[in-house]
Amino acid sequence: MLRRLLAWLGRAPAPRAPASPDLDDVAGPPEPEPPGPDDVVVMPIEDAIDLHTFAPRDVASVVDEYLHEAQRRGFREVRVIHGRGKGVQRRVVRGVLARHPAVEGFGDAPASRGGWGATVVWLKPADSDAAP
Repeated sequence: MLRRLLAWLGRAPAPRAPASPDLDDVAGPPEPEPPGPDDVVVMPIEDAIDLHTFAPRDVASVVDEYLHEAQRRGFREVRVIHGRGKGVQRRVVRGVLARHPAVEGFGDAPASRGGWGATVVWLKPADSDAAP
């Protein structure tokens, strides 16, 4: 998902049809179109990611890409906010973490950082993932 986001950054905007000459003076510049369901939204890579804004079907791929990018940028600890609920997203997140090559360890966040609704992840140094 993040690779798609990053790829989108390099994409040129689609050309727009010119407005009719009689509307140019009245309408001004065209309004930007609101993002659609398949449009890419650029997110900054920070030390925490809140999964509430993602569709459940995308959570595993978002977490996977986020971890790769966070490790590449030198983060050693990040927090994944999955929410409390019934624990479904938590299990999905922990499944990804258990097999992710960048993850050194993970555990429940302390109460002050989300408690059971978030997982703290410790990442390996960026160069430790490289092949010898």
